[in-house]
Amino acid sequence: MSVVLWGRALCVLVPLAIWFAPLQLEPRAKHALAITLGVVIAWITQAFDHALAGLMGCYLYWALGVVKFEVAFYGFSNSTPWFLFGALLFGAMATKSGIARRLAYLVMRSVGHSYTRLLLGLILSDFILTFLVPSGIARVVLMAAVALGLIEAFGVGPGSNIGRGMFIILTYTATVFDKMIIAGAASITARGIIERIGQVPVLWSQWFLAYLPCNLLTILIAWLLVLKLYPPEKPDLPGGAGHLDEELRLMGPWTTLEKKTAALMLIAVTLWMTDLWHHIPAPLIGLGIGLFATLPKVGVLDVNDVKRVNYLAIFFVAAALSTGEVLRNTKALDFLTSIMVAWIQPFMTNLFTGSLALYVTAFVYHIFLGDEVGMLATSLPPLLNFAHAHALNPLVIGMIWTFAVGGKIFIYQSAVLVVGYSYGYFDARDMLRVGAWLTLAQAIILVIMVPLYWPLIGLA
Repeated sequence: MSVVLWGRALCVLVPLAIWFAPLQLEPRAKHALAITLGVVIAWITQAFDHALAGLMGCYLYWALGVVKFEVAFYGFSNSTPWFLFGALLFGAMATKSGIARRLAYLVMRSVGHSYTRLLLGLILSDFILTFLVPSGIARVVLMAAVALGLIEAFGVGPGSNIGRGMFIILTYTATVFDKMIIAGAASITARGIIERIGQVPVLWSQWFLAYLPCNLLTILIAWLLVLKLYPPEKPDLPGGAGHLDEELRLMGPWTTLEKKTAALMLIAVTLWMTDLWHHIPAPLIGLGIGLFATLPKVGVLDVNDVKRVNYLAIFFVAAALSTGEVLRNTKALDFLTSIMVAWIQPFMTNLFTGSLALYVTAFVYHIFLGDEVGMLATSLPPLLNFAHAHALNPLVIGMIWTFAVGGKIFIYQSAVLVVGYSYGYFDARDMLRVGAWLTLAQAIILVIMVPLYWPLIGLA
């Protein structure tokens, strides 16, 4: 019996068992948990399309009276799915205009023409952009434009090791780097909660220094891992460096469409980089620029381009966000949180076991609550209260918990992963392989780094 068939059976049987089980829970919380488990099983086993499984869950929350319609479909009124829509329009702009190919050729000419060097260049670029573009989705869109051009230049496509390797690593690292730098929505949210409830100052510089060794090791490990798992069909770009110059010459001068696309992307990047001063939300910028590109007088995208957008990816993100809101609204999260605290308490006797227990618990908890911000917003407050009650350092606890959110093995766990997945170059199996190895590597780094390195920078 295949994994898909097992999944289809389990995503029906497990929810029924939970629904009628004599658990010490309010009926709404128990029923919400039952439906959520069915959806999560469907996502993990790929029993159904991710978006359709999520929509079924939203419908059942509403149809079975677990929550009202506006709660069941909360994610569709959240800004994240529509930021994804804007991101997909950015990808369409980069591909149609040809600017993706041009950027790729320019980057390759400066970095080198071997696949090994180009892959490292993508990871380093992703890391550097974290300081400038405070949005994982935005970084994936920008890096995807370069990756698409590189893949085309290598003469391969979806399903190739070159395509899989480039897209899985630029996507995964985008979700990891903004947990080790206060630059993304998750780390910014965590910082505010730690200061408010933990009652300790959170310094950007201290956070950066705390995770600097992990950042450097993650770059190295991710690079070597992808080279091992996805050996390239072509080790070097066909034609070498001369090919790049020839391709740029054949492309000729910048076209009007490329110039318009470059201008729109430059405006978006500038606004993302300067949001500290103007406070315009990143989703508002991304969707606004994407829609502006479709206006007749602008002429970058037309109706047919918009029709080709993968709308199921948008529904998937919205459904994942809705699931988290339903668990919060029905108090099912309180039940999960109580289990979490009871589990970690015996391990909080020293930094080694405590760090590992926090990381593993957050990783498992994140499987049930896919939205990073929602997961932190609901789980950090009780965890910090636990830290105060047991005389633990709330800053250390909060930083470890936030870092652990970066460990993922399933696509639904982050809107950033969904964006990368929507390009069609890697699948859920690739995500599981790469995510599992990098999650294990980061867990090992953490349990060594926290007790040995963090006290040196004032994090006891």
